[in-house]
Amino acid sequence: MPPMRLSDDELSAVMAAARPIAVERRDAFLQTVADEPANCAEVGPGSVYRIVTTAQQKFFDPPDLSRGAGTSKWR
Repeated sequence: MPPMRLSDDELSAVMAAARPIAVERRDAFLQTVADEPANCAEVGPGSVYRIVTTAQQKFFDPPDLSRGAGTSKWR
């Protein structure tokens, strides 16, 4: 498979989307993003956005906010 070519803006978007992913899952996220364009007829900003958001949903583990509103971590 030929290497995936991204514009600077597309690469910046991929790297920004990788930032909130846990470090131990980031490689798998980036590999998924790199593998997906093979399934696209044409790669552009829209397809990169869809690939990144789909992969981010799979790999992002949101923080636990169950402490409730108004509860300070300092008390």
